[in-house]
Amino acid sequence: MIDHLLMNVLVTGGAGYIGSHMVRALVAAKHHVVVVDDLSSGHADAVAPGVPFVKADVRDEALAKALREHEVEAVFHFASRIQVGESMTNPRLYFKDNLAAGVALGERVLEAKVPYFILSSTAAVYGNPVRTPIDEDHPTVPVNPYGETKLATERMLFAYARAYGLKFAALRYFNAAGAGDGLAERHDPETHLIPLVLDAALGKRANIQVFGSDYPTPDGTCVRDYIHVEDLADAHLAALVHLSRGGESGAWNLGTGKGNSVREVIGTASRVTGVTIKVAHGPRREGDPPVLVASAERARKVLGWQATRSSLERIVGDAWKARRG
Repeated sequence: MIDHLLMNVLVTGGAGYIGSHMVRALVAAKHHVVVVDDLSSGHADAVAPGVPFVKADVRDEALAKALREHEVEAVFHFASRIQVGESMTNPRLYFKDNLAAGVALGERVLEAKVPYFILSSTAAVYGNPVRTPIDEDHPTVPVNPYGETKLATERMLFAYARAYGLKFAALRYFNAAGAGDGLAERHDPETHLIPLVLDAALGKRANIQVFGSDYPTPDGTCVRDYIHVEDLADAHLAALVHLSRGGESGAWNLGTGKGNSVREVIGTASRVTGVTIKVAHGPRREGDPPVLVASAERARKVLGWQATRSSLERIVGDAWKARRG
């Protein structure tokens, strides 16, 4: 799809939801891939067949060994904790496993003279939006330790780029969803809306809880920007091509520029599955902004990327196929 130099690539968290899709995209693009994952939340069976797999934490010597032995030229860093609520109740896990681990990985990357680093980041770096759609110049004021640790890792990369010449891309996702190649989301606990709605359709949950129906949105429920996980993988490939061609390092939003409400997601899931999904209404959750929608214009202009699979029907349909197995 994109012309590029073939590289030796290491993917941390390559047994996880987004990481496993990334590995398949890299393999399809003919890169040579090795996966490092401690399986604390990933699944060994999600690693693409034939790809070398190292069961290790990114702070382990095994990571440094893999960088040397595979002569790695680019690192894609997906390994992290991702639950916003957990980051509020147990922040030490996030500063330890996101920030401290990111610093340790950065040190290994510099020691091994790896030229390219691509970070799985998040829209949580922005905090509560002061305008929508959110562009990359929006203030970065995270409101939870998850966002704080991702932003701190980004700042480390900006500093390393200035001081050591490391080329990097920090890709700020909005709401990753969908599935490819049968790779359903398998988080424990599951906190993402679409898999929870589909579990209700499968009878694994009695209903889907809707938190707040009085927001200043067209139907009163929160609006979010959903992006297909395979579109995310394409964006990472585009970022690697950009850097390898001498493009500037930086941070880019990944989204569609439009949002869908909780009610729209539930309605789409009902149409796709043919099941009437029971809904339970509850009060608003603290810290849930009414609307979170990305401006991905910078990614389109600089990386030459835009989402092509991210209609809500396609996302829910692909997730449904994968979830049914």
